[in-house]
Amino acid sequence: MGIPTVFITALPTIAQMVGANRVLRGVAITHPTGDPSLAAGDELALRIRMLERAATMLETDVEPRAVWELEERT
Repeated sequence: MGIPTVFITALPTIAQMVGANRVLRGVAITHPTGDPSLAAGDELALRIRMLERAATMLETDVEPRAVWELEERT
């Protein structure tokens, strides 16, 4: 059972290998939850979207070892 968590990483394969069930693909290896090429306000908005997405993942029943993207693909 355990405590639900979301693993935010740019390397989802490694997260899956260690048994993470909820994986959110991060931006880059050196900046998984940010993008230094963005303006400060845009980067803050990106980080907020990532945390909101992670919170949604915590509330959702997921398939084992699910990898989610920041934005839904349509």
